[in-house]
Amino acid sequence: MERNPIFVFGSNLAGIHAGGAARWAHDNRDAEWGVGFGLTGTAFAIPTKDWDIETLPLPEIAKFVRRFLKFAAARPDLSFQLTPIGCGHAGYTPADIAPMFKDASANVTLPDEFKAVLGL
Repeated sequence: MERNPIFVFGSNLAGIHAGGAARWAHDNRDAEWGVGFGLTGTAFAIPTKDWDIETLPLPEIAKFVRRFLKFAAARPDLSFQLTPIGCGHAGYTPADIAPMFKDASANVTLPDEFKAVLGL
C-alpha cells in the first residue's frame, strides 16, 4: 500500500509552526514544535526564516535545500511532496526558489509553481 508522501514545508529555525503550511504540518502531519529543520512525523521542515522569524537570505535557504535533497536521495524508500517553500510568508517568488530544486531526485514531487519555472 502506498504511504502518504512526506509533506515538505517552509519553516523557521526556531521550529515555531504557527502559520501557513508549517501550521498545517504541525496539526496534520506531526511536525514537531521546536524542530526547524528535518523529518518529524510525516513532515520535513526546511527553514526559510531564522530564529527571530526574519526571512533568511537565499544562499542560506539553498544550504538547507541541499541538505534536504541529500536526505531525499538517500531515502528512495520515501516519497516527498514539496510545497512552494519560501513563496508565502518568506516573500520569495518561485523564480527565486525553484532553481534550488533542479537536481531533486525522482522521489521528490515539486509544486506546479516550481515545475513551471524549471520547464518541467
